[in-house]
Amino acid sequence: MIKINENFLELQESYLFATIAKKVAEFTKENPDKKVIKLGIGDVTRPIPQAVLKAMHEATDEFQKTESFRGYGPEQGYDFLREKIRDNDYKSRGIQIDTDEIFVSDGAKCDCGNIVDVFSENNKVAITDPVYPVYLDTNVMTGRSGKYNKEQGKYENIVYIPATAKNNFVPELPKEKVDMIYLCYPNNPTGTTLTKEQLKIWVDYAKENKSIILFDAAYEAFITDENVPHSIYEIEGAKEVAIEFRSFSKTAGFTGIRCAFAVIPKELKGYTESGEKIELNKLWNRRQCTKFNGVSYVTQRAAEAIYSEEGKKQVKENINYYKENAKIIKKGLEEAGYTVYGGVNSPYVWLKLPDGTKSWDFFDKLLKEANVVGTPGVGFGPSGEGYFRLTGFGTKENTIEAIERIKKMK
Repeated sequence: MIKINENFLELQESYLFATIAKKVAEFTKENPDKKVIKLGIGDVTRPIPQAVLKAMHEATDEFQKTESFRGYGPEQGYDFLREKIRDNDYKSRGIQIDTDEIFVSDGAKCDCGNIVDVFSENNKVAITDPVYPVYLDTNVMTGRSGKYNKEQGKYENIVYIPATAKNNFVPELPKEKVDMIYLCYPNNPTGTTLTKEQLKIWVDYAKENKSIILFDAAYEAFITDENVPHSIYEIEGAKEVAIEFRSFSKTAGFTGIRCAFAVIPKELKGYTESGEKIELNKLWNRRQCTKFNGVSYVTQRAAEAIYSEEGKKQVKENINYYKENAKIIKKGLEEAGYTVYGGVNSPYVWLKLPDGTKSWDFFDKLLKEANVVGTPGVGFGPSGEGYFRLTGFGTKENTIEAIERIKKMK
């Protein structure tokens, strides 16, 4: 008899974005004459930078010759890319990171999901609420969540830390000791941020309790405020307690190319049941060598081009384009009388719905009346109920049109 991993049975019936796609497909089929504008899923619309495209073509040409043909690459990533990451993303900010602390991957989502492999099933997990679904679901799959309470919309063994308008979207330290802490800033879905002082509180907590912070910095390129850290390693002591995840998807349009990286400092230690300290860097390296054959050479040459002078300029143009879209959404919704958050240091705008309005009901209303797609806040957790997410990743023309439609809604 083939037995399954029964933890999968604790997952909710459908992944959030799959549910959205199904609803939109049904509406489109029933209303083929309607132009549906999608501002829900965080996918990009701008073409990849020309410097990146040029690098990909050149790398592809290398495969035509025996002397420059590439087979398996290093599981950790090629040094030419890791060195660029080290110098541009960390050294330039006064952060000392070694190349062997950087692991190139095929997506931050994959890294956030796969990192749980190196941690004990008995660890207590804390997530901010609302939160990116992957953090929660992957811990459900690996048995850390316990049973789901449908009435509360929560798992019994997960510590939920609300981040809503009531606390200015600043999550409070958990009242019980936790081992694994997920933080994402700039935040997905709320678009809000933490200052260096606010983030230091979490680093100090992790050091005191021998916890680990899993820090998703996928949207750091959208930061404009000086006191908002681009990396958790800007905080003193963070290299002892934090893993950082980065992505090229939203910055350089790599959603369809797939390239990201994780930073695991050698100072960061985990513990055996007997209390022995173990370098997590070594564990992750072993895991990658076993389960991963590395990111393609062409993709890594493309990522390297992001750090060229021309590449930086073109990437910045794309980011500014999306930031302008977020600004249009934020301003337009405020003019329509809504209370909104985010949209400044982030491509996401977090909309507060009128009192008593359920987020899935608003999704249906928005789709039916304005033919615009967003993301229901409750899909990110129970504290997301009564909120709604819109993204700045559409085209400017569609963004403007979508906001005008929303303004005309009854």
